[in-house]
Amino acid sequence: MGAEGASGADRADEAMLLEEFARLNLIGQSPAFVDALRLIKKTARCDAPALIEGETGTGKELAARAVHYLGARRDYPFVPLNSAAVPDNLFENELFGHARGAFTDAHERKIGRIERANGGTAFLDEVGDLPMEMQAHLLRFLQEGTIERIGGKGPLMVDARV
Repeated sequence: MGAEGASGADRADEAMLLEEFARLNLIGQSPAFVDALRLIKKTARCDAPALIEGETGTGKELAARAVHYLGARRDYPFVPLNSAAVPDNLFENELFGHARGAFTDAHERKIGRIERANGGTAFLDEVGDLPMEMQAHLLRFLQEGTIERIGGKGPLMVDARV
């Protein structure tokens, strides 16, 4: 009964795990996939920034959404940004926003993606493609929990998981 009962329990746990993640649009059955689901579930229980690696089209955003919706931040925004789709000269504005009057066409304040994710999660896809200067700004946010809007009067505290 010992080993046989344990494997039956393991199969039942795996079936419940697969069912739970199917509701989050993560569907598969391979042992590697099941291991990834277990890691996602474990990652969702903590609040540290997470790095999700994989080739284009492998479901990194789905994994990030699962981490978000299974974690304590689920009732707050999930804000995705494909870093590779934003031109370098607009990236700082898109990520951190700007103050009214920061430049000629800044007629009103713009809240950036990080600030919009306050309380929730900011998903930055293709973050490795960011210019080094933007990576430094992002690192400051990760270390200090503050951002500065372009033309802003100082740092703003933002509580967002990346």
